[in-house]
Amino acid sequence: MTTPSMYEFLVPTVNRMLGNLLALLDKAAAHAEAKKFDPANLMSARLAPDMHPLTRQVQIACDQAKGGAARLSGNEVPSYPDVETTIPELKARIAKTLEFVNSIDPAAFAGSEDRQITLKSPTRELQFTGIDYLRGFVLPNLYFHITTAYALLRHNGVEIGKLDFLGRPSEAPCFKDNAGCLTTGAGVC
Repeated sequence: MTTPSMYEFLVPTVNRMLGNLLALLDKAAAHAEAKKFDPANLMSARLAPDMHPLTRQVQIACDQAKGGAARLSGNEVPSYPDVETTIPELKARIAKTLEFVNSIDPAAFAGSEDRQITLKSPTRELQFTGIDYLRGFVLPNLYFHITTAYALLRHNGVEIGKLDFLGRPSEAPCFKDNAGCLTTGAGVC
């Protein structure tokens, strides 16, 4: 049995989880329409006063996905301004993130488990090897922010359940945009 590559650990996971997040946002919009309230009310939802709102949870999930893919493949991390205020705008950010992640040649991830990754913040620097960055930072953050977005929507009455978060294990997600199909890492739409 061969060991999966860093690409195989990251890209299909990003496709699946951000794809599930797209579906959660669709259900949130449908819920708002059915209950006849402005979906903008969901955008500022928080579980606690010191937590980020739904909008920021989605933005950070996308940032983790694109940052992880870029750093592990040796590419520059694209900068997306945090300007989304509506569900369609958040969905567009997710689509843009998926398009970027899926545009990277899988071969660019070769050897990235040993690549040195440095993250800089105003107060400190974090140093990782590629494998530690992926499994100890990128994936936990991706799951945390998508889980929090799920919890915010569920807390606000959106009828979603565990399979909405997980997706259907036997199905590879398929993401289409106006330009055609994006590959998912598990095949072509």
